[in-house]
Amino acid sequence: MASKTGASKQLKLASVLDLNEASQLKDKLLSLRGSSVEIDASGVERMGTLCVQVLFSGVKTWEADKQSFSITKASDAFTKTLQLLGLNGDQLVATEIRQ
Repeated sequence: MASKTGASKQLKLASVLDLNEASQLKDKLLSLRGSSVEIDASGVERMGTLCVQVLFSGVKTWEADKQSFSITKASDAFTKTLQLLGLNGDQLVATEIRQ
């Protein structure tokens, strides 16, 4: 695990988070492990359940590492997908969603 740093690292999500993007999203998140992360979800137009699972796994991983994991600027599509799955921001334990 990388050492803790003071600055958050940024990750802008792709517009389409489908099955093909899930493994790339996992790899991108793992490359940021060890530091606080801010996920920019403003450009998300479509998101599948596998990418939702990857993000939830990220939340739990960062929580275990005692690092900040926040999702900022959530698009309507991002928020609506979570709602359709019966999820909300409160269930993203280590996550803050800011519009």
